[in-house]
Amino acid sequence: MTFKDNIEKLLNIKFTLEHQKMFDVYYQYLIEYNKITNLTRIVDETEVYYKHFYDSLTLASTIDMNQIQTLCDMGAGAGFPSIPLKIMYPHLEITIVDSLNKRIVFLENLVAKLELSKIQMIHDRVELYALKNQNKFDLVTARALGHMSLITEMGIPMIKKNGYFIGLKAQNYEEELNESRIGITILGGEIMDIKAFDLPLDLGHRVHIIIKKTKQVNGYPRSFVMMTKKPL
Repeated sequence: MTFKDNIEKLLNIKFTLEHQKMFDVYYQYLIEYNKITNLTRIVDETEVYYKHFYDSLTLASTIDMNQIQTLCDMGAGAGFPSIPLKIMYPHLEITIVDSLNKRIVFLENLVAKLELSKIQMIHDRVELYALKNQNKFDLVTARALGHMSLITEMGIPMIKKNGYFIGLKAQNYEEELNESRIGITILGGEIMDIKAFDLPLDLGHRVHIIIKKTKQVNGYPRSFVMMTKKPL
């Protein structure tokens, strides 16, 4: 099946010619910019489309994106998963937080090329931004950003009550999730589901860890040093 077929049949998302053009622009600019700033080690076109674009869009099979208005993507890197989701769900109000300005510059240029609106780029450390932006988002995502104890302490405080945090993981997530369970509860979160699936073309196994925020707990996140030295 083509990329379009996989998106429509496996993820149940309508994929138009305009969508294809936007992802083509995304791919070409990613590869061009990657030559001067390391954004991804994956450069093969098929692998980018499935390991980055398709992987990002799998969130739409985990949570109803039509019910999400505000999304914060922590450490988005080259824009995953937020930019592919924005392409398919234009109503989303996206905030991307990244500590490396070179990635922010890439994303600003990409958003201009794609003519996307309602996207805010924040050049800041996630834990510092989170302290100033509590109870703000319907959904917070973290993909390949770090240990569950770290990303949940940074992410859960930013979520509105009854909102969701989703950690996008590959294999071997069980140990770090078990190490994070007590901390997730302390932060006012509840693990709702763990969804596992395979990418098409045997390109890998993925897991979504879905956490619902049940209450607001003040005082988090702590400093990066404290979070790494003394996980909750």
